Amino acid sequence: MPAEQARTGPAPVTPGTADRAPGPLGGVGTVRTKIGLLVAGSVLAAVVVLEVGRGAGVPGWLTLPVTLAVALVVTQWLARGMTAPLRAMTEAADRMAAGDYSTVVTATGHDEVTRLADAFTRMAGDLDRADTTRRQLLETVSHELRTPLAAQRALLENLVDGVVQPDDAALQGALAQAERLSDLVTDLLDLTRLESGAVPLVLTHTSAADLLNQAVAEAGLGARDVQHRTVVTPTDLEVLVDPARMSQVVGNLLDNASRHSPTGGTVTLHVRGPGETGTSPDGSEDPVPMDRWRLEVVDEGPGIPPDRAEAVFTRYGRGDDRGGGTGLGLAIARWICELHGGSVSAHPRPDGRPGACLRVELPVRPPSGRPVRSGVDGSTERPSTGAATPGPVAVPVADGPAAHAVDPIFGRLWPPERVPAAPVQLVGAVGIGAFAALVLPDHDAGLGLLTVLLAGGALVLWSSVRRRAAWTVVSALLSVGLGALVVLRAADWLPVLVLLVVSLLVTTALTGARRLGALLLGPPAWVLSAVRGLPLLQRTLATTRGHRLLWPVVRTVMLSAVALVVFGGLFASGDAVFGAWVDRLLPDVDLVLADTLVLRAFLWFFVAGVVLAGTYLALNPPPVERAAGPSPRTVTRPWEWAVPVGAVVAVLLGFLVAQASAMWGGHDFVRRSTGLTYAEYVHQGFAQLTVATALTLGTIGLAVRVAPRRTRGDRILLRGLLGTLGVLTLVVVASALFRMAVYQEAYGYTVTRVLVDLFELWLGLVVVMVLVAGIRLSGRWVPRAALLAGASMLLVLGVADPEARVAGANIERFEQTGRLDLVYLASLGPDATPVIAERLPDDLAACVLANLRHDTDPDPLWGWNLGRARAAEAVPAGFDAQSPPEEGGQGCLRVIGEDGR
Repeated sequence: MPAEQARTGPAPVTPGTADRAPGPLGGVGTVRTKIGLLVAGSVLAAVVVLEVGRGAGVPGWLTLPVTLAVALVVTQWLARGMTAPLRAMTEAADRMAAGDYSTVVTATGHDEVTRLADAFTRMAGDLDRADTTRRQLLETVSHELRTPLAAQRALLENLVDGVVQPDDAALQGALAQAERLSDLVTDLLDLTRLESGAVPLVLTHTSAADLLNQAVAEAGLGARDVQHRTVVTPTDLEVLVDPARMSQVVGNLLDNASRHSPTGGTVTLHVRGPGETGTSPDGSEDPVPMDRWRLEVVDEGPGIPPDRAEAVFTRYGRGDDRGGGTGLGLAIARWICELHGGSVSAHPRPDGRPGACLRVELPVRPPSGRPVRSGVDGSTERPSTGAATPGPVAVPVADGPAAHAVDPIFGRLWPPERVPAAPVQLVGAVGIGAFAALVLPDHDAGLGLLTVLLAGGALVLWSSVRRRAAWTVVSALLSVGLGALVVLRAADWLPVLVLLVVSLLVTTALTGARRLGALLLGPPAWVLSAVRGLPLLQRTLATTRGHRLLWPVVRTVMLSAVALVVFGGLFASGDAVFGAWVDRLLPDVDLVLADTLVLRAFLWFFVAGVVLAGTYLALNPPPVERAAGPSPRTVTRPWEWAVPVGAVVAVLLGFLVAQASAMWGGHDFVRRSTGLTYAEYVHQGFAQLTVATALTLGTIGLAVRVAPRRTRGDRILLRGLLGTLGVLTLVVVASALFRMAVYQEAYGYTVTRVLVDLFELWLGLVVVMVLVAGIRLSGRWVPRAALLAGASMLLVLGVADPEARVAGANIERFEQTGRLDLVYLASLGPDATPVIAERLPDDLAACVLANLRHDTDPDPLWGWNLGRARAAEAVPAGFDAQSPPEEGGQGCLRVIGEDGR
C-alpha cells in the first residue's frame, strides 16, 4: 500500500458532489417514510404546476412537459442523498473484491441505509488495517532478518573456509546471532502488537556504553570493511530505554552508516548526556537539553542532500540514488524513537567534512504509556480507546464519473459522460429561455423566434463534440436556412414543419446517426437528455455553489424582490398615498406582464430546458447506431425473402394494368366500371397510393437486410427483384402525382394538396436513391441523403411562398374557368394577401380581405415578418378590416360557379 494512503487513511468513495449532503429528507428516520414523502411531494408539485398553467390559459403542449419536468426536478431534489450510500457501497465492494480495502462510504442521516453504510465503513476500516498490518509485518520482517542472517552466514563461511577456528568465542558469536534471530522474531510480533496499541514499552535503566559496544560487536561480524569508534560522555551514562528497541535503533543507524562509508572509513558513535556540549552543523556550540540525551552516528560517506533529509526516514526513502538496502531501517528507527517520546534527524557533519550525521534525541524520562502511535512510514496517530474507524478524507474518486441514480436506467445504452461541469451551457440556456419568455408571448413568429432558434442552435453546436464534422456543418447551414423561413413567411403551419425537420437535422448531426433506425432515435434522445443530463446538471450547480459572488447576488436579488412585492403590496393597499406613488412608479406592470406572467414562466422553463437538453446531447451523444439494434440475420434460402417480395411485385403489376385500363378507357370506362367521375376516381385512391409507396420502401429495406449475398446468383436475384419493385414503385409515384394534378385541376389548389404532392415527390426521390444503392449493394448513405433531400425541398417550398402561389393558381383558374372558392382564399395567411389584392377584381378582393386574417399595423422589432409586412403594404389605404363593404362581410364569401357569380 502506498505510504500516502497509509498516512491519510482509507480514501472515501463519494458518489458525487451533490450527493454528499444529507438531502432534504436526511432527517427522516426510515426509508419507507422517505419514499412516501417523495411520492407525495412529486404529485403535489405536478398538481400545483398543472393547475397554475390551466388557470392562466397556458397551452397544453407547453403545460404538460413543464409539469413533468417540475415533478422530475422535485423528485430528484427530494431523493438527493437517499441512494448515494448504496451506490458508494456497490463501488466499494467492487474495489474490495479486487483487493483494495481502502474505502470509506460517507453517509449522513438516520435511516437504515445510513446505518448500513456506517457498518460497511467500519468493516472496510477493519479489513484495511488488517491488510496494512500484514503488509507492514512482511516488509519489516524481511528487512530486520536480513542483517543478523548475513552476519551469521559470514561467520559460518569463515568457519568452513578455516579463516576462523571453531573455538568457544566463534561458537558463542554464532549462538548470539541465533539468539538475536529468535529475539527478533519475537520482537517483530511485539512490533505488530505495539503498532496496533496492544503492548507498552518495557523501560529499563541501561548503560549507554554497553548499548553501543553490543551494536558494534554485532556489526563487526558483517562483511563491510569499516572502522567503528564509540564515545560516551560521561562514560558511566545510563539511559532509561527499552533495550531491545534501542538495539534496533543503533543497529539500523550503524548499518546505514557502514553501508555508505568508503572502504576503510570510520563510523563514529557518540552519546552525550544531559547538559553536555556538542557541535552544531554550522560549527557553533550546541548543548544537550537537561531533560534529554543525544546519540550521533557520523560516517564519511557522500552525505545526505538537504532536500532528502526528511525523506530518508520514510518507508523506502533513501539519501542517494546508489541503491542498497530496502529503505525501511531508518523508518523503523524513527518509529522506535517516537515511541520513546524522542526524535531522529539527519544533518551534515559538524566538522564540515564529507559525510552524514544522524542525530537521536531522547528524553531522560520517557513518557509513561504511549502518547502517540506511530507507523513505520514515519506517520503518527493519536491512540484509540475503542474500535473507532478513521474519519473520511474529502478525496473524490478519480476513476471516471461517479455513479448517479439515473445511470442504471440507461445502462450501457447511454454511458455516463466524462466531461467536466458545464456552467457556460447552463447560463446560456437560462439566458436564452429568459429572452424567449420576454419576447415570444407578445409577438407572432418572426425575428424574435429566429433569434431564439439561432442562439439556441449556436450554443448546442458550440458544445458538440462533432462540431467540425462535415455533416454537422451542412446540417447547421441548412437549419439556418430553414429557420430563416419564420421571418420570410407568415404561414402558421410552416414553423411547425421547420422545427420538425430541423430537430432531425440537429440530432443527426449531434449523434452521428447514419442508419434509419439511429436517425429516428435522435429526437427521442433529445427528450431523454432532460433525464440523462441530471448528473451533469447537479455537478454544474455544485461547482457554482463555491462561487463567492454568484449565489450571494442571486439570493440577495430574489429576497429583495420578494420583500418589495410583499411589503410594497401591503402598504400600497393600506395607504392611498403610498399606493398612488407605487402606481406612478409602476404604471404598466399590470398591463404588460401580469396577464402573461405565468405563460412567460412556463415558456422560460420550457425553452431553457430544451436548449439545456440539447447541449447535453451535444456533449454526450448516445451510441444510437448501437441502440438501433444489430443487423438482422440473413435467411438461409433465397426463396424465403423472394416469394413475399414477388407477391408485392405481382400486386403492383395488377395495379398498373388497372391504371392503364382507366387511362385508355377514359371517362366512360371509369363511369361504367365504378360509377364515379374521373375526378372522383383519381381522388379516391391518392392517400392509399401514398401509403403504398411508403410501405414498398419499407419492404425494399427489409429485403435488403435479410437477403443473403453469399453467391453471385444471390446478388443477381437481389438486384433484379428489388430493381423491378423499385421501378414499379416509381410508376406508382407517377400515377399518384398524375391523380393529384387531375384532382387539383377539377377542384382547385390548396396548400395541403401541394404538401402532399411534395411528400409523394420526395418518396419517389427516395426510391431512386434506393435503386442506386441496390446497384452498388451499399445503402449506408441513403438515410442521410433522404433527410438532406427532404430538408432541401422544404427550404425550396418555403422560399417559393406556397400560400401566395396557391392563391395565384386559384385566381388563374378562376380567370380561365370562372370557378373560385372565396371561402378557401379567406382561410389563407398574410402571405397570400398581396396576390389577392393585386389580381382579384376589386369587389371580390375587398370581400376576401375583409375576412382574411391580417393586421394593417406594422409589427414591432421582435415580431417583424416579411410576409406580414408585405401584407400590410398590400392592403388598400384606409381599408378597415372590421367594416367590410356593404354586400360584403361573411355573407360575401361563397364558391363562385361556372357563371362567374
